[in-house]
Amino acid sequence: MKPPKIVALENLDKEPYASIVCYPRTTPTEIYQRLEEMQQHGVMSIEFVGKTNASNVPVLGKGYVGVVVVANVKGQKVALKMRRIDADRLDFTHEAEMLQKANAIGVGPKFIAVSNNFLLSQLIDGDLLEDWLQTPREKALIRKVLVDILEQCWRLDAAGLDHGELSKAPKHLLMDKMDKPFIVDFETASIVRKVINVTSVCQFLFMGNSRAAKMLDETFGKKNRLSLISGLKKFKKNSNRKNFEDLLDMCLS
Repeated sequence: MKPPKIVALENLDKEPYASIVCYPRTTPTEIYQRLEEMQQHGVMSIEFVGKTNASNVPVLGKGYVGVVVVANVKGQKVALKMRRIDADRLDFTHEAEMLQKANAIGVGPKFIAVSNNFLLSQLIDGDLLEDWLQTPREKALIRKVLVDILEQCWRLDAAGLDHGELSKAPKHLLMDKMDKPFIVDFETASIVRKVINVTSVCQFLFMGNSRAAKMLDETFGKKNRLSLISGLKKFKKNSNRKNFEDLLDMCLS
């Protein structure tokens, strides 16, 4: 990966950076409004780095709602999510509320601040879980990480907070440099929907055709699909702690 291109706040009105701050297009009025909004958050510069591209410039992530970059705020690196001009929502209020609810039960990157066009949170400096799994690691460490992920999902379920995107877990499970897993991106989370965090992640990790599932098959052995389906159905019917721990044993034995 190329070294980061660090651009000071006062230079973000120049292309191609203006079209990333106001992705996918900008106007003089919009860019100056957003630069002022960033200044209120204490943003001093942005580091353009990552494996994703926006306007041919590297960024941490890009989705239907926003573009994520590294921001320098008073000497601290944070994740800065910038609302797309064409996003289907007017602000980040809902996502901020969901992230704070997740933080209250020890899930997700730490919430820092929010405004109409920006959401600031803890920067998770590391890799996607699937990329992390590609490096040879001790079976005990992998098991510990997977238990942590599923425990986080259990807490989300118990709190009635459904992430909403964990069936697409490759983008939403990150590992930091200390081998700590994080569930990220709560933009579609809900406290109204039926919670399916545990079952979604189990299906992704142990039943799907993802890279992660194939690597975990090699580590823990291929699971009996019918037994796993039965365990998932039992957990769906009664999501108590015993059924959760039975499911853990089934997945990681």
